[in-house]
Amino acid sequence: MIYCHSMQEAAELLKVLSAPARLDILILLSENEELNINKLAAMMKLSTATVSLHIKKLVDAGLVQVRSTTAKHGMQKFCSLKEEKLVIDLISSSRLESKVMRTAEIRIGQYTNYEISPTCVIATANEVIGEFDDIRYFSYSNRYDAAFLCFGRGFLEYSLPNLLNIGEKPIELQLSFEISSEAPGCNEHFPSDIYFQINGVDLGFWTSPGDFGEKRGYLTPKWHSLGLNQYGLLKFLIINEKGTYIDGNTKISDVTVDQLGICYQSKIDFRISSPETARQPGGLSLFGRGFGNYDQDIVFTMRV
Repeated sequence: MIYCHSMQEAAELLKVLSAPARLDILILLSENEELNINKLAAMMKLSTATVSLHIKKLVDAGLVQVRSTTAKHGMQKFCSLKEEKLVIDLISSSRLESKVMRTAEIRIGQYTNYEISPTCVIATANEVIGEFDDIRYFSYSNRYDAAFLCFGRGFLEYSLPNLLNIGEKPIELQLSFEISSEAPGCNEHFPSDIYFQINGVDLGFWTSPGDFGEKRGYLTPKWHSLGLNQYGLLKFLIINEKGTYIDGNTKISDVTVDQLGICYQSKIDFRISSPETARQPGGLSLFGRGFGNYDQDIVFTMRV
């Protein structure tokens, strides 16, 4: 998901989308998992040169991704959507400037508490830590370098940095992470209800649609075989004065940031879980830097 915090931040992106041909390309790609440029040109009744120029603009804007492959008649370029959502905060510049935003990034292996059960694995960008389906390796010290982890049931808890100064209180908390289900083997249609808590307060849940292992993640290392978790979906968990949301537009509970009671001295413990008691207990996978489709770990933002 692309998240623009203001109209000013979205200006260049909106300029790219102002061309009808580029909107047509996005619509075609939304209806097809992947299309090569020749096929797009034929469907749009445009030259390949013209379509290539439009594709370059969409790639530069972060909306489309292109992979090249060798075919019988030379190289072919296949295009697909890079993002599933675009969210823009319609906030005036003056209001935005009155708010301070502070951000920190937490490694996915930096959890402070956990309780999990198989199927499970934890890996750095270079290798699996230990062996598959052995929870002992989640306690090893090199877990701090983890770029990928998954488990069938249980929870991870992270101690988030308190970014407040004396006298301040947050008006919004944001957490972004790349996430998917954890199916035995690979199953792209394997729903999982994933729950969130801060300081023991239940924030609600989001349902992951599946465990994506049929197509290689753009950052996933070659040694991590197809058929294993390759990438997730980039999700934003947002808690503000109106409630708790996924991706800014899907409300998952009425819990507000004030109900968390966070001040500059507070601890901030974030728990993410796939409980056995969920209606759809499908596990979870987390992707960090060097794995998946997004080069990030867990990004935590406070708006003050």
